[in-house]
Amino acid sequence: MTEPRYLTNEAGKRVAVLLDIEEYEQILDKLEELDAIRAYDEAKAADDEVIPFEQAIAEIENRRKTQVRQTS
Repeated sequence: MTEPRYLTNEAGKRVAVLLDIEEYEQILDKLEELDAIRAYDEAKAADDEVIPFEQAIAEIENRRKTQVRQTS
């Protein structure tokens, strides 16, 4: 990781950071991973009914089909 470079305003206050594109993409990847972990933790903590993945997909697809019919 390279040293961050800052943009400053006229008063010398840091207002932005310049990153190499590779570092920026790494940060985005890590944020996505953290979001997935957070969503998993929330799902585990919820008292929702557990259903198989295939059933969940089927229910989502059925709901979408129903919504399309209702809007047509």
